[in-house]
Amino acid sequence: MADSPTDVVVVGGGIIGLATADALQVRLPGIGVTVLEKEPEVASHQTGHNSGVLHAGIYYTPGTRKADLTVRGIESMVDFCAENGIAHDRCGKLIVATTADEAQRLERLAERAGANRVAVSRLSPEAARELEPDVSCVAALHVPATGRADFVAVANELARRVTSRGGSIRTGVECRRAAVVDGNWVVETSDEPVKARYLLGCAGLHSDRVALRSGADPAARIIPFRGEYLDVTGPSADLVRGLIYPVADPRLPFLGVHLTRGLDGHVHAGPNAVLALSREGYRWRDASPRDLAGTLSWPGSLRLAGRYWRVGLAESSRSLSTRRFAVSAQELVPELDPADFTRAPSGVRAQAVDVRGNLLDDFHLVAGDRSLHVINAPSPAATAALEIGKLVAGQVADDLPRDST
Repeated sequence: MADSPTDVVVVGGGIIGLATADALQVRLPGIGVTVLEKEPEVASHQTGHNSGVLHAGIYYTPGTRKADLTVRGIESMVDFCAENGIAHDRCGKLIVATTADEAQRLERLAERAGANRVAVSRLSPEAARELEPDVSCVAALHVPATGRADFVAVANELARRVTSRGGSIRTGVECRRAAVVDGNWVVETSDEPVKARYLLGCAGLHSDRVALRSGADPAARIIPFRGEYLDVTGPSADLVRGLIYPVADPRLPFLGVHLTRGLDGHVHAGPNAVLALSREGYRWRDASPRDLAGTLSWPGSLRLAGRYWRVGLAESSRSLSTRRFAVSAQELVPELDPADFTRAPSGVRAQAVDVRGNLLDDFHLVAGDRSLHVINAPSPAATAALEIGKLVAGQVADDLPRDST
């Protein structure tokens, strides 16, 4: 361990940790930053296991951190991609209502989009089919600002920028415990300890544990939800031009099974949302007794299950049956053939749940003694990453001891 501490140690090399490290260097030129990532490469979990969609910000409660940062974040992310030659586009999104009840919810969603200053167009079924000829709906919204981006490439560019300014990114190094010793944080790792004036937790699926191990109370626990995808191939893939979404259930932070044509041209259906048996449980067989015990022992988990058990059963049945999964996609595009659906890689959402069983909806930050932890930053955090990074960097800069940098 170096005798002289770095200014800030960032635990977590996903897109949020890297965006914050980058923003800190921009805000405070010359600042010492060390990023610790337990995997061999950055962007190995949530950043590298999502649909790659740039969200416009229509779903989120007006005035919340999530709404504000996403609306601004998509513009920042598009600019960043354009400036750095990273694959992206603004392909737009179609949200379709298939019943009269969904049409009413769609109208409320349009009103929320207006409150968030996101332009949308209300479409008749005929107008919707001009964009997606094989879609089935009674009404639709078109969101032209929605797009797609290569978030792993964004994370790698951020990592390059951080190291080019003298920052350090140490991969394959797991953070264990951290404590303040003689006025500085000492972070125990799987390698040598790291000394720093400030501790910043951006550990995604393990963010609550990093907070607890450093003496902070996250006021919630991370419950992992696996989002499974299916590849849509053969003739069925030709039935999807871009992004087709259902009307989301307003009770849940998940958007429901949708159809996505990626930047690479491949079409995916998903994700669903099932309880993962491990924090890195990308498959049913990926089970961790420790992680599962942690989930079941948190009082909020049982309260959450009691509230949404019917939803959970439906999601699990869809997880176990490719045909049932395909049926959900057929609600959007009826001519899809279940024979054209095959299993694809999954992602795991780090969803914070409080002790009362509430799914935390907004991005959640927890401050401690010269420390800050980003506890809840699931989708659309990748879209909003650059703006989240600026927000967090600003708070860290205000909290840094005066003798830093």
